[in-house]
Amino acid sequence: MSEIDSAAVEAMIARLDRGEARVAERIDGEWVVNEDAKQAILDYFRLRQVEPMEVGPFEYLDKIPLKHDYAEAGVRVVPPAVARYGSFLSRDVVMMPSFVNIGAWVGPRTMIDTWATVGSCAQIGADVHLAGGVGIGGVLEPVNARPVIVEDGVFIGSRCAVTEGVIVGERAVLGPHVSLTASVPVIDVTGPDPVEHRGYVPQGAVVVPGTRPRDFPAGTFQLACALIIGWRSESTDLKLSLNETLREYGIGSG
Repeated sequence: MSEIDSAAVEAMIARLDRGEARVAERIDGEWVVNEDAKQAILDYFRLRQVEPMEVGPFEYLDKIPLKHDYAEAGVRVVPPAVARYGSFLSRDVVMMPSFVNIGAWVGPRTMIDTWATVGSCAQIGADVHLAGGVGIGGVLEPVNARPVIVEDGVFIGSRCAVTEGVIVGERAVLGPHVSLTASVPVIDVTGPDPVEHRGYVPQGAVVVPGTRPRDFPAGTFQLACALIIGWRSESTDLKLSLNETLREYGIGSG
């Protein structure tokens, strides 16, 4: 292993913490991974030592310090929410008791609800709502692997899990308990024939959990999938239309 340039690593983590650099950005319509930023995060873990940290009444034992100066950043953080240093929270983000890991980027006015987690390097857009218990997976290795990306205006319902670099397109709605990985099919059933996506939820899709049959030597069994059962109207605002959209398709908001 080559020697780590500690000054360069510290500089990159500081840039991530201030939002001056991102692990992934959309360039010419495509999400592009910043491999230098991801490598710096891996090297940062190698450079740091486990040490005790105290924040108010809470005591931690970890390698990565916590973010601070939330008031200056215009971020509301409800105890005992935790964001690690090297993550970035935009102005007017609200963190209920929840967790944001290093390398993550969270856009303006996004709500991270109670017991939701935003994994390492995940990119969360503006005006997103991650409902209670949502799990957004982290992706560190390999350095060229795309992180989970949740684009602007998305609503992710209670207890959903999104992992393995899945992209959730703008203004999509995931009903409660949807679980998405790179291999879970997302099937559009709104037309005369099913249309299958993997690793991607189209913009404006309304998605619920589903199953579909698969034959095995022992018989036919149901495997998990996700179903696109409708589409958000582009003319309506998320906060006004969300509950109505979910009720229209017979699912709760969570």
